[in-house]
Amino acid sequence: MVLSQFSDSRGRDTLGNYIGLSGVYPAGRLDYDSEGLLLLCDDGRLQARISDPRHKMRKYYWAQVEGTINDAALDKLRNGLELRDGPAVALAARRIDEPALWPRQPPIRQRRQIPTSWLEICIDEGRNRQVRRMTAATGYPTLRLVRWRIGDWLVDDIAPGRYRTLELHLAAGSRRRRSLKRSP
Repeated sequence: MVLSQFSDSRGRDTLGNYIGLSGVYPAGRLDYDSEGLLLLCDDGRLQARISDPRHKMRKYYWAQVEGTINDAALDKLRNGLELRDGPAVALAARRIDEPALWPRQPPIRQRRQIPTSWLEICIDEGRNRQVRRMTAATGYPTLRLVRWRIGDWLVDDIAPGRYRTLELHLAAGSRRRRSLKRSP
């Protein structure tokens, strides 16, 4: 588990333990116990475009939930539900087969008597622990949460704890470097 920042006063693993680049900053965050794609930018405008909710950048998650999720719960996610901090709606929510993922460290808890199911959820906000709170509000708490896509950027074959550096060609021919990071 890694914090989505470069330092921590409590000594936990941070991006600084894995990223050997200077001048890059996370465009958004992942919860400490979530996994997957995190974009790092060296351009403030691009960082804002990715992370500011006003820009409605779509984020896609795979969530392993406790129980066999039913159609009513998926409808509730798609039609919207009320959380403590206001309404929340999934732009898309559907059951999926278990994705081929890297082993999680630490592993999630397993209960032999309680099945799990996987769903894909798309949101364009990103409030604190939003997907986890949404699934819990439908009666299916999230056990594992993986962000696999932000806009057009995919986690693809980036190994946990690794990153890929890309150059984006923005308007007026300017060049900016962006790194893709997948948290361990």
